[in-house]
Amino acid sequence: MIEFSREGIRVNVKPGGNIVASGINELRAKLKPVIDDGGREIIFDLEGVTMIDSIGLGLLIATHNSLAGVGGKLKVINASKDLLDLFRNMRLDQHFEVRIAG
Repeated sequence: MIEFSREGIRVNVKPGGNIVASGINELRAKLKPVIDDGGREIIFDLEGVTMIDSIGLGLLIATHNSLAGVGGKLKVINASKDLLDLFRNMRLDQHFEVRIAG
């Protein structure tokens, strides 16, 4: 279950599971209105997320691009070592902040 919490322009997102093709439509549908309504700092909390597929990576990149277009930013926190390695290998950590769990 996806959880959103908001404090002003900061929005925390807890996907509640892996970010894969089967759940992307729900996540995308919930993210768009948040950005449209003034969310400018979206923080994805990846606690408990063990896998992100190419569709999930595409969603994170699209979210980053949407936020960059309105002066916002994307952050990823509590990434596992494997996910941190994935972000680094894809050089996504050069586009948005990625922090490891712990």
